[in-house]
Amino acid sequence: MSREEQDLLSRAALGAFKLNGQFLAVAEELARPAGITAARWQVLGAVLGEPLPVSGIARVMGITRQSVQRVADLLVEQGLAEYRTNPAHRRAKLLAPTEEGYAAVHRIDPGHAAFAARLATAYREAYGEEGIAEAVRALERLSTVLDGLGPPVTEP
Repeated sequence: MSREEQDLLSRAALGAFKLNGQFLAVAEELARPAGITAARWQVLGAVLGEPLPVSGIARVMGITRQSVQRVADLLVEQGLAEYRTNPAHRRAKLLAPTEEGYAAVHRIDPGHAAFAARLATAYREAYGEEGIAEAVRALERLSTVLDGLGPPVTEP
């Protein structure tokens, strides 16, 4: 790896860490009126389309199964989600939102839509009409490539 490639990797990682922190801070503010945390919103959001096992949610979110399990259990305790039987696996239950869970996420929608519009407008003003869509595609492409690489190979 050249020094330039190493610097680019470091900049990408530091940028992603910062962006993650920024998005988590925004998510905490957006989720607060619904009475949930960003982590609970994130896990609920992963199962809005279809119930998933905890391991499937973790895979989609790129975090540990244990982290998702802890949040999923809290969502169930709070009545925002429920565990369902998984026909594909006897022991790995599926997590699904309850009506209260759907309602909580819907309470976030107006603030989410308003912030998305503000962000898109600011990005467009700074980087042009196609800017934010291209930025998202670049992040998605980088994530796809990282998924395909597997763990880093270290030299002795």
